[in-house]
Amino acid sequence: MTMLAADYVIVGGGTAGLVIASRLSEDPNTSVIVLEAGKDLTQDPRVQIPAMFTTIMSEADYGLASIPQGCLNNRVLKTTQGKALGGSSAINGMAFIPPTKAGIDAWATLGATGWAWGNLQPYYKKCYTLQLPDHETQEHIGLDWLDANAHGTTGPVKVSFPAQLEDPLAKAWNDTFKSLGFGAIGDPFLGKSLGGHSNLASVDAESKTRSYAAPAYGDPAVKRGVQIVTEALVQRILFNGTGTPEVVAHGVEVTINGQIQTVRAKREVILSAGAFGTPKILELSGIGNEELLRQLNIPVTVHNPNVGENLQDHLMTGVSFEAVDGVVTADPLLRQEPEAIGAAMQQYTEQKKGPMTIGGIQSSASMPVLEFHASNSQRTSTMQEYIDTLLSNPDDRSSAIRDIFSQPNEPTCMMFMFLAQADLHDDSGGSFVGSSLQKGNFISLGLETNLPFSRGSVHITSTDISTKQTVDPRYFSHPLDLEIMARNLLDVERLQKAAPLSNYIKPNGRRNHPDAFLTDLQSAKKYILDTAKTAYHFCGTCAMLPHEKGGVVDDRLKVYGVANLRICDASVFPLIPAANTMSSVYAVAERGADIIRGRI
Repeated sequence: MTMLAADYVIVGGGTAGLVIASRLSEDPNTSVIVLEAGKDLTQDPRVQIPAMFTTIMSEADYGLASIPQGCLNNRVLKTTQGKALGGSSAINGMAFIPPTKAGIDAWATLGATGWAWGNLQPYYKKCYTLQLPDHETQEHIGLDWLDANAHGTTGPVKVSFPAQLEDPLAKAWNDTFKSLGFGAIGDPFLGKSLGGHSNLASVDAESKTRSYAAPAYGDPAVKRGVQIVTEALVQRILFNGTGTPEVVAHGVEVTINGQIQTVRAKREVILSAGAFGTPKILELSGIGNEELLRQLNIPVTVHNPNVGENLQDHLMTGVSFEAVDGVVTADPLLRQEPEAIGAAMQQYTEQKKGPMTIGGIQSSASMPVLEFHASNSQRTSTMQEYIDTLLSNPDDRSSAIRDIFSQPNEPTCMMFMFLAQADLHDDSGGSFVGSSLQKGNFISLGLETNLPFSRGSVHITSTDISTKQTVDPRYFSHPLDLEIMARNLLDVERLQKAAPLSNYIKPNGRRNHPDAFLTDLQSAKKYILDTAKTAYHFCGTCAMLPHEKGGVVDDRLKVYGVANLRICDASVFPLIPAANTMSSVYAVAERGADIIRGRI
């Protein structure tokens, strides 16, 4: 069989990998091969139709789960990562939300030189095109905060507002936060996020289909000659030489159609296999902690104990409140009631409207802990004073988070509204939306942590590529995470009593969990420990930091100790973005492509 070869071999055809492939292929003299372990699902309606994302997540996935989490009642959580062309952008809830400026600036402070907000912001704009609704809808969903100059106008990904004129809850959400003094203070894409607003989603406003990396970046790349091979499982990277600085990556070993092949890289190998896949391939290739590698009889290519460490994620939870009669929610769809599905599909097909056009969330709010916020006349201490009582001997990363949370108007969580009940009344460790659902219609008010102090690891346990890694996020291993999240959750409990949102919730109505009636800090903590689930925002396991500070790649995305091996995906994030991670993966990949091309 003829050996495959290209200037650049990209391992992983996910969100980042396809961005890089597309941008590199803009040079007609550059050849690119992309190797993706998953299938091409671009024609699958479960991928295309926004509301059907819950039906594809478990199928287009690597099937990983955490080990029992000691600080989370020994619960085991599924740790989904997209296994399909387009990666997680093909299966996620499509929330397109930017991080805070302070959180990205911390990357540079921690040692990722040249990766501050000012460096990265242009790449957020570059990756997408904002599609605005009509003027009446704009007024209804409250877009007075929007600054058109902050948004992309020519990017490949189409981004729109899922909230609709027919939905009174989107307006109620915004009006409620305004009444509480937390209306949006500005456009989040300018880096300052605070208050409630209608958020964006990666949904094409014209076709009402998911807009994601495979069609947006992958299709143009193929037209320019990029070779994308799906169901291609990379076993390891191939090297010449041993020891720094002689190690040179000359290709990868990959299984395609049951046969092991070598794909040669004339210039570079680029790893874009995600926060779990990238460190796995490094370790299988002999790059990692030499103690672990020797235990598995893997020859050590480069000793770097930082590989697979620094794993970060957002936890989320919420309370589902029974809606007043007449409020339309997605509960019948989640319960897979045939009549509801038929009506929704007809509305979607004929009018491109209705519940099928909405993915995960349409309304969100970046919020501080109100107990410590300056607007609280009853506060007895500041956020910094509170943090310092539980933060002893902080390292650089913990100090950076403390400094961010201590700034006025920096959020500690993202609250959101989900128009159906959350599946939090069982202990399956599964999705926030699942199958164990009550009858009736519910409005879920949830929250997601922003910058967790806790961090974990992911490592291989075998030389067999099919053996799953050990994933240990170490949720709540730092006590501040539970303390802050519990206080934010009490603020969510208070939110449901505020008008006009309260007008849509039944007084003393049913809730989704027997312990969902929160009265004090202890009840909030217990509820979180029983119900918190991952937001699937895994990152940081091959951090872009100085080697001596926990780094695996430098600020040019080059792996320490290897001449021509780079990493570009969520694994390089030094600190998790204070929002859903998808927009940041696109932005980092766009900037990474410019670095690889020598443009910056």
